[in-house]
Amino acid sequence: MSVRLDIADRVARVVIDRPERLNAVDAATEAELEAVWSELERRADISCVVLTGAGERAFSVGADVKDVDKQGLDYWVEPRPNGFGGIAFRRSLDIPVVARVNGYALGGGFEMVLGCDIVVAADTAQFGLPEGRLGRMPLDGGMVLLQRKIPHNLAMAVMLTGRRFSAAEMAAFGIVNEVAPGDRLDAAVDRWVADIVACAPLSLRAIKQTVNRTGHLSPAEAQALRTPALIAALMSEDGLEGVRAFNEKRAPVWKGR
Repeated sequence: MSVRLDIADRVARVVIDRPERLNAVDAATEAELEAVWSELERRADISCVVLTGAGERAFSVGADVKDVDKQGLDYWVEPRPNGFGGIAFRRSLDIPVVARVNGYALGGGFEMVLGCDIVVAADTAQFGLPEGRLGRMPLDGGMVLLQRKIPHNLAMAVMLTGRRFSAAEMAAFGIVNEVAPGDRLDAAVDRWVADIVACAPLSLRAIKQTVNRTGHLSPAEAQALRTPALIAALMSEDGLEGVRAFNEKRAPVWKGR
């Protein structure tokens, strides 16, 4: 297996475990990632997911070029409804995803980062979409996601040069939420995770589901959309518990219902 899934205390940790290939994703790894995301979608006992790569050198350098023997057109026509790694533009996963970027996030690796909700990067991490330098394009999320997340000229600078950008530069672009020294990366990630898990599980799902399903709508249309997760959260016991705990000056006890 090239993907590890560990679950504890409402947190799922997904690790691409191919450090000898800088966590490049081959066909088998892509299938494993898709299976992991599908499993997490079915579970109600998880409040947060952390996605990372094994080792210290790379989050992921994208597609394993030794595994790609197709022409660009053949690769493009294969269905990838959720983008690279099954996460780049997945909209059916209603759990917050934190990217723990421990090194290179290039090509599809960067596309996976773009599919996450919060990005915490080591100060040595590097980001980029080098596909143009290989006669390819960032087909599985880069071309359609980056321009929607940052200003046009910044997105084009990344895609049209194939350059690598530092974590600090990506923080300035608005892609990275926090940059930490390598020896403090896990502590930084854990702080974000703790803050997320402190929130009511149903509220987290309602927020993410609403955001995922309303980006194409006007604010008024989005506000009026009754998503299933939103209704469940509004009718939940946790909604009452949160207000009660606040008034009683104590930590809430979430039941996820």
